[in-house]
Amino acid sequence: MLIDKSGNITLITQERAKVTDLVNRLSGMYDKYKNDHLIINLSGLNRLTLDELLEFLEISNTHRRAKNSFVLVCEDTDYDLIPDELVVVPTLQEAYDIIEMEEIERDLGF
Repeated sequence: MLIDKSGNITLITQERAKVTDLVNRLSGMYDKYKNDHLIINLSGLNRLTLDELLEFLEISNTHRRAKNSFVLVCEDTDYDLIPDELVVVPTLQEAYDIIEMEEIERDLGF
C-alpha cells in the first residue's frame, strides 16, 4: 500500500493484496485520515467484483457522513451495478474532479 498526502487529500494506492486486507488496514488506521478526503486507487488490481467493492461501503458511509469525500478508482468494473452510496470512477483525474465538485456542494449547503 502506497500513501500520498497532498493538502487535505490522501491517495492510497493498492497494488497487490486482497481487498479485504486493504479494508481491514484502512479501518485500523482510519483515525489518521478521518479528516482528509480519501482516494483509494485500485486500478493496479485485477478486475474487482461488486462484492469486493461493497467491502468499502461501511467505511465510505462513515467518511461521507463526516462531510469528507471517499472515492474508489477502479478501471475495469460494471459501474451500473454499483450502488449510489459508493463513488467509483475509472481514473484518478475523475476522482480529484469528484472531490472538487463535492467540496463545492458542501460549500453551497447541499
